[in-house]
Amino acid sequence: MSQEPGTHEPQETEPARAAPVELGDLAALKALAQPRRQRMLEHLALHGPATSATLARALGLNTGSTSYHLRELARYGFVEETDAADMSPALGEDPSSVRRAEPSAHRERWWRAVPGDRRFPPRSRQSPEMRLVMDELNHHAYAADLDLFERLQRNAPEDDPWADAFPYSRGTIRLTLPELRDFFEEYIALLNRYKRSEAETPPDARTLLTRLLAFPAPSPASSPAFDPPLGDGAAADAGEDDARDDDTGDDDTRDDESDGRGCGHPGREADRS
Repeated sequence: MSQEPGTHEPQETEPARAAPVELGDLAALKALAQPRRQRMLEHLALHGPATSATLARALGLNTGSTSYHLRELARYGFVEETDAADMSPALGEDPSSVRRAEPSAHRERWWRAVPGDRRFPPRSRQSPEMRLVMDELNHHAYAADLDLFERLQRNAPEDDPWADAFPYSRGTIRLTLPELRDFFEEYIALLNRYKRSEAETPPDARTLLTRLLAFPAPSPASSPAFDPPLGDGAAADAGEDDARDDDTGDDDTRDDESDGRGCGHPGREADRS
């Protein structure tokens, strides 16, 4: 893969970066847009491989539901099975805390998030149905990100040095469309520059969630249509999300279905970071 502008020359020990892959399959996008699956992918990315039972306990779901959602994510290449004996801890995690599977007659199925530079089709090439799916996916993803950010700030211990290290920025720049595309690719290159193998990661490092959102400001003539929603409306929307994220009877029914595939975030489905 050719070097992007602004990237460094890779060292011999650095793994090759995967080329960007566009998620143009509507079925794959629908699979990814399911709120519970987004939460499961986030958990796998942050905490490393897990079983369906582990995910169920961590996310407050039932094991049948997590098993079904894992199979659906695997169908489209977002997760894959991994050997428990070969598991490594997530970035910043104490290796001694990683649970190893005990020998048993019933083999546990461990799953990991499949890394990659996955990108969504531009709005102009999305069908009306795909736009609805993308809007739903983004709505849940951004709401979850904001909720997590607010909870971390609110609950961070006063003596935690990381509490003073929440970098965020709100600014404006004037760019042409080609410059905006270059800006995004340079941002991706910057993130890749700081990525490293587990062996090269310092013991005091922590996994950081990175998000980039850039959009054109509304023109003066159209600005009334872009007035921000009132706080009460935002809270009501969040409540609707929680209601829609509840387990349903449909999921429990499908949990019992046989695995008909040939059996696996942020990300990068959202792992554009």
